[in-house]
Amino acid sequence: MFRPRVLLLSALLLGGTASAANLTVFAAASLTDAFTELGRAFDARTGHATTFQFAGSQALRTQLGQGARADVYASANAAQYDPLVAGGLVAAGQPFVRNRLAIITPRGSRVATLADLARPGVKVVLADKAVPVGDYARRMLAAIDKSGSYGKDFSARVMRNVVSEEPNVRQVALKVGLGEADAAVVYATDVTPALKATVRVIALPSRFNQSASYPIGVVRASTNAAAAQAFVAYVLSPDGQKILRKWGFQAPQ
Repeated sequence: MFRPRVLLLSALLLGGTASAANLTVFAAASLTDAFTELGRAFDARTGHATTFQFAGSQALRTQLGQGARADVYASANAAQYDPLVAGGLVAAGQPFVRNRLAIITPRGSRVATLADLARPGVKVVLADKAVPVGDYARRMLAAIDKSGSYGKDFSARVMRNVVSEEPNVRQVALKVGLGEADAAVVYATDVTPALKATVRVIALPSRFNQSASYPIGVVRASTNAAAAQAFVAYVLSPDGQKILRKWGFQAPQ
């Protein structure tokens, strides 16, 4: 669906820009590892210098709405991206990856199954409902309720166990990595090589999982529009997509 745009932007990337630019990319926290590697490759190829600001998509949206300077915005969902398009602050977004949810627990945790999330006394950490992964997690719980597989009040029992609602997904994962929670809902891509040593993943049936689509686009106030377009082109290019797949992201639909 996005191939014509990919070809157009790839031509821009291959053609280069008039001079090197200092780029600022606002990106969802779940993109931290993948975009850090991708940014190094992009800079080596183009001569640009790319700086990233990683945070919850909702926090980045607020900053852009308040006039923060950036050249590119990559969100973990359309709900935090589209209002900026409607407000004339960001160009229409292009989906560039998809993600899925994962439930993680510390190794040796008493939480072993999805049903255990609702057991009394289990400490669960979620992202705040305004954070994309927090919204996806609540959609997952609603899907489980609808199925009746674990009782109609499963989500209510899980939410009673929530001890912390974090501002971004990396903070959620950190709580489990440090052993401060019994379980958490994160993206599959947040189970990084560094985290795998301290957590295990609980199986989440595909019928309950949620597909997160990430849009990316150029900030309209960018003073480096050509370089910003080149960055978007690289993200969509085969080389950029290879890096994203390396970190567990799925191709956009």
